[in-house]
Amino acid sequence: MNKKTKQICGWILLLLAIGFFVCQMTFLFLHARFQVEYSDERFFYFLNILSIVFLGLSILLLLKIGKKQKLIGGMVIVLFILVNGILLAVDSTRTRNIVRLSPDYKHVLSIKENKETGQSIYYRTYFHIFAWPKETLPYKTTGDFKVYWLANDVAAVTYRAADHTIHQYIATYGDRGDGGYYYVGPSIYGRWSGGNIEVTSSQDGIKVIHNDGMDSFNWDQVVQFGTLAVVLTNNNEAVWTIALDENFKVQSESLVPPIGDISIYKATMEKSRPVTLKYAGS
Repeated sequence: MNKKTKQICGWILLLLAIGFFVCQMTFLFLHARFQVEYSDERFFYFLNILSIVFLGLSILLLLKIGKKQKLIGGMVIVLFILVNGILLAVDSTRTRNIVRLSPDYKHVLSIKENKETGQSIYYRTYFHIFAWPKETLPYKTTGDFKVYWLANDVAAVTYRAADHTIHQYIATYGDRGDGGYYYVGPSIYGRWSGGNIEVTSSQDGIKVIHNDGMDSFNWDQVVQFGTLAVVLTNNNEAVWTIALDENFKVQSESLVPPIGDISIYKATMEKSRPVTLKYAGS
């Protein structure tokens, strides 16, 4: 590596180190003033490690230093990395980070579970890395979380509660209307079919006909998330999720047939995939 190349690489590494340092300072300020967190708490330690590593490499490339200074600097960097690694390990024993990027890379799902209490909090993310606590999941969680993106802006999180019941939390990041609030159930009035499943939404509630029989849900058993999905429950346990596909358009007139498709997704910790349903009439 010639001198000019070394200088270019050194300045790039130095700028990266400064950028990560500025990001950390910005985070600490926002955290102190507005309770902002990273979407994944491990970011804090990773950025610390990257900052010191890039700083050390940039110094080696830009400055002429003796063997003694290199040894001392190397020991400081190694110690810094070890401390952050230990803190990261300790934090991982306390908090589980569930972070998933949407298929179109525009949204980040962030849920943090306190392993000691079983309490899990859903975070609304901004710029992918910063997050604000939005809502606490209603049941204490245990075991793994299963995340499936039903659309680029709809993520279904299936989890098991401490009493072994199955629940679903739906994270939504958009709407299918003009920006106002609307109810998903009335928006899908009519009959929908696809695969071996048929869904009917009426004044009495929602019915799901499938290979194993029929499930009926009155409107008290229909839980809406945002303006894009509903979870159908029985005895406070999730059974199905219905989400509006990206081609769905909410109609302002109730007599106008819906435009677009919907998806139905079974609430289970086993492997499952959503089924796309098309409008089949009123």
